[in-house]
Amino acid sequence: MRIAPVAEVKARFSAFVKESAQGPVVVTRNGKPVAVLLSVADDDELEGLLLAHSPRLQELLQTSRQEIQESGGLRHEEFWRRAAKGAR
Repeated sequence: MRIAPVAEVKARFSAFVKESAQGPVVVTRNGKPVAVLLSVADDDELEGLLLAHSPRLQELLQTSRQEIQESGGLRHEEFWRRAAKGAR
């Protein structure tokens, strides 16, 4: 992992993009982290990264977790029964 000030990253952006293939590059402003440059290998990795930071998806996941905690969720057999019924 490399740590570099924003002014240096701005001046040598292409080099830092290449360097991110070796590991994350943490960008700092006034000594505090403000961004991270990450290498992305393919579209699936990019999609996963974007979804992981999607406020809407995180909201849906939190609501689902809360519902499962409150209701106890579905038994394994019931889940697959409903899944099979919905697939038709």
